[in-house]
Amino acid sequence: MKMAQVLWGYFLLWNFYISSTQTIYPGIKARATQRALDYGVQAGIEMIEQMAKERNIPDLKGSESLEFLKIDYVNYNFTNIKIHALSFPNTSLAFVPGVGIKALTNHGMANISTNWEVKSPLFQDTGGADLFLSGVYFTGLLILTRNDFGHPTLQLQDCYSQVSHAHVSFSGELSVLYNSFAEPMEKPILKNLNEMLCPIITGEVEALNANLSMLEVLTKMDNYTLLDFSLLNAPEITENNIDLDLKGVFYPLENLADPPFPSVPFVLPERSDSMLYIGISEYFFKSASFAYFTAGAFNVTLSTKEISSHLVQNSQGVGNVLSRIAEIYILSQPFMIRIMATAPPVINLLPGNFTLDIPASIVILTQPENSTVETIVSMDFVASTSVGLVILGQRLICSLSLNRFRLTLPKSSRSNIEVLRFENILSFIIHFGILPLANAKLQQGFPLPNPHKISFVNSDIEVLEHFLLISTDLRYETSLKQQPSFHGWEGLNLISGQWSGNSAP
Repeated sequence: MKMAQVLWGYFLLWNFYISSTQTIYPGIKARATQRALDYGVQAGIEMIEQMAKERNIPDLKGSESLEFLKIDYVNYNFTNIKIHALSFPNTSLAFVPGVGIKALTNHGMANISTNWEVKSPLFQDTGGADLFLSGVYFTGLLILTRNDFGHPTLQLQDCYSQVSHAHVSFSGELSVLYNSFAEPMEKPILKNLNEMLCPIITGEVEALNANLSMLEVLTKMDNYTLLDFSLLNAPEITENNIDLDLKGVFYPLENLADPPFPSVPFVLPERSDSMLYIGISEYFFKSASFAYFTAGAFNVTLSTKEISSHLVQNSQGVGNVLSRIAEIYILSQPFMIRIMATAPPVINLLPGNFTLDIPASIVILTQPENSTVETIVSMDFVASTSVGLVILGQRLICSLSLNRFRLTLPKSSRSNIEVLRFENILSFIIHFGILPLANAKLQQGFPLPNPHKISFVNSDIEVLEHFLLISTDLRYETSLKQQPSFHGWEGLNLISGQWSGNSAP
């Protein structure tokens, strides 16, 4: 806990300094369209119906005079109030440019059951009753901003609610008698309900806002990096959509300084066919590359056995011949291959093309029996790969394929024919041995930020000029058990010589 507080302190001080010295552009942009609001109405009503059935509703107490029966007062108490059915046939959400989101519902209805107790100078009794409410009207303005920690905040303004009609039907031995004067009791019920509704709704919004303040916007991804998903500014609301700018940057765990290259602006295309658009900038991926490189995460040592198993699994045809060559020249005795990135992998996003160039050194080691480790050869290389992308559920799945392998030999070794033979063999090992290991881990995917019980459907991803564009619709699923996620993106799991890693908590 103390460490977390120290991290937050450094984080806030650094961001205060940075914000005063340079413009920070978002690493991630998210845009929700009117289609998202329209679906939000449908999903929201389902959520409200479920919550209403599960919620404990406060008892309703009061006192009224029944002048037509010449009774000075009747104290009543409605307990065990349960909502059995809700209907909001005319409900809408609409953007109010520069302000917020307007919520409106009318002609709502509800069926409620309750136990009741009445006391008066002349009698007292208990029983059950059904209450039917109609003409439910509500309007309010949802204001979205951000707090000093980069969390989204939500406020309800201009709340107005009214229930126009209430009909009570009593049950019990004297139900005929009670139903005969039910109408005068409906007036105080309406009065109490109309006084309670806005405070109840405001309380629910405040509870939601408290949950928003608990979202992890600075998240420890693993033992190497932190990811900052904080809001850079208040959401921007136009007539057709709401835009959120997220910082979207990785930091090495021990250093919260921003990367030594600036973020650059990018603009989401004007589209409205999908509910949600997420733009992920080249800067986001570059910051991940830099953070993991700085933290020493791109170093790996593999044994002959590990490589051989993947060569056999992944090589076919000519690959089998190369596998045999590799066995003759390299794998005929126990070897180790140590690969170390010599600079952060270079990210390039161009229309329809996502490439990752990995500059590294490769050292082939052997340890003869009863002897020390010996270096056979050490070379530098650049592996140029293409990154394949697909959205599955709430995850971005990546895969690497080798385009080119450029080997740079030490000057003293350039005339050594035996060393030159390694070039094709090492390219083969990278292609059929190491990349399959990397892709096996990348199949775990990078979680995308998503609201509670909301999944992505009809998703598509495009590589545009210096950013990715994810277009997706949303689906509310009551069966989903995942918690709200404002983070994800564990990064490439080539960590400390092991092809494994821990996901974000």
